[in-house]
Amino acid sequence: MNRKVTTQKARKSKKAPAKKVISRQIWSDDSRWVVKFGELKRFQGHPGKVDSLFRLIGEKLPFSALPSIKKHIKDQGYTSQGVYIAHDSMGCPRYAGRGNIFQRLSARKKAYPLELEYFSFYVVKEKKHEREIETLLIRAASFSLEFNDKKKRTGISPGNIHDYEAGTNFYERQSVKKTKKR
Repeated sequence: MNRKVTTQKARKSKKAPAKKVISRQIWSDDSRWVVKFGELKRFQGHPGKVDSLFRLIGEKLPFSALPSIKKHIKDQGYTSQGVYIAHDSMGCPRYAGRGNIFQRLSARKKAYPLELEYFSFYVVKEKKHEREIETLLIRAASFSLEFNDKKKRTGISPGNIHDYEAGTNFYERQSVKKTKKR
């Protein structure tokens, strides 16, 4: 039934339905979060070219996972150039930019170790679009990136991974499943 709902929603939005496939765990803090790597794949029976904007994405991942994700991306042969956002503990964006994602995020975390808790990044398939995406992010989050008297709590939950196109690889933070004590 869940698959049917996803398919119906995809039809309404004219977006090809996608299935989330996790291939491996990249990082864990052994108590609260794990970060897993996967890909959005088309459902069977939906042939055709996959045309997604992003090569890789990661949303609201813990800063402590940064070295593991950086290593995994390097080992997989992906570029580390793209657009990034540094978030505070409430999930509000505080810095946005583009360039070497991990170098820039490491520098931001070092400069503001107590303020920044999470990060997001987007590796765009066509580098020529990075500047446009960076501009969009800065404009959309301008009040969060500067002082804001009426700050609204946006939470730490990332968006739905199905908001992206099939063919997009992703990193996803998940809660650690705890076993019941007997």
